[in-house]
Amino acid sequence: MATAFTYQYLQGGNLLSLIDIKSLDLDELTTLVTENGFEKFRAKQIYQWLNKNVTSFDEMSNVSAKIKDFLKRSCYISVANIEKKLISRYDKTVKYLFSFNDGECVESVVMNYKHGYSICISTQVGCKMGCTFCATGKSGFSRSLTPSEMLNQIESAQKDLNIRISNIVLMGMGEPLDNFDNVVKFLRLVSDDNGLNIGMRHITISTCGIVPKIYELAKLHFGITLSVSLHAPNDTVRKKTMPIAKRYSMDELLKACKDYFDITGRRVTFEYSMISGVNDFDRDAYELADRLADMNCHVNLIPVNTVDGTGYKKSSIERQQAFVNILGRKHIAATVRRTLGSDINASCGQLRRNHTNEGGK
Repeated sequence: MATAFTYQYLQGGNLLSLIDIKSLDLDELTTLVTENGFEKFRAKQIYQWLNKNVTSFDEMSNVSAKIKDFLKRSCYISVANIEKKLISRYDKTVKYLFSFNDGECVESVVMNYKHGYSICISTQVGCKMGCTFCATGKSGFSRSLTPSEMLNQIESAQKDLNIRISNIVLMGMGEPLDNFDNVVKFLRLVSDDNGLNIGMRHITISTCGIVPKIYELAKLHFGITLSVSLHAPNDTVRKKTMPIAKRYSMDELLKACKDYFDITGRRVTFEYSMISGVNDFDRDAYELADRLADMNCHVNLIPVNTVDGTGYKKSSIERQQAFVNILGRKHIAATVRRTLGSDINASCGQLRRNHTNEGGK
């Protein structure tokens, strides 16, 4: 069976490949099992074990020794091991640094809201986008995550905290739409009735604005929420902080967002990091309101996180309130995001950066 999800390694001078079995959906797993002479029902047994977050084929108690032997020779189970875990004293937000089979690390954050537990997961090790206010890009880009590595962040957190996560935000390390195919596969797996069964309407994807991929995502009609990192009222300001703005103008991006709503019926959220003296003036609020006047959207104002080497400072509380008030008077739905886990640097990228500086991968 040919699959894009393989792990290659050298043994005795030979290059061998193992299938990343947790990145297969049930149909693909069924094909793998039946093509190798085993009964079709075995696939569902294996699939159910994989979704119980087992880390070894030997844990699959109702699977025959013959099948286990085949799986050990042809497949591997990806894992997300907890390297570091920080718990906020203020609100019990939990931040994880997970490591994968190859030693690469990413961050995830679990937040407890009245409506249940939400997790912010990573989609890449590092990021290519180079946003100047973001800690993730400071450590460079290593690779994209597989679907199973995204799943494992959720399953490992659930197992560690003994909770059920009900909402997922793809807003951690990396640009989800730069890892489009693997993210789409992850979305299908995580929403599968036979898997974690987290509905698409409980999932949010954050993007810095890769316009063609927004259209591709819309055509899938997944019903997920699109969150767009805007962070500026115009191209001039946006180009100073976000290199992606040199590829796609705000006019192109906002049109894609309007079309996303028209195609999916899902309101778009715009993320706006408030940076003192950069994008938080009254004129910026008025210009932003004019830009969004004919859109069904919500603006999420985020006091920028302090990242070493950027020189950026978060806007004052007074500036934040003035900004949100102007948007409100212009009939733009807007809120200032409540900061969770402030004592553990809960924004993604900073924990891995420190780990790397200390000699980790």
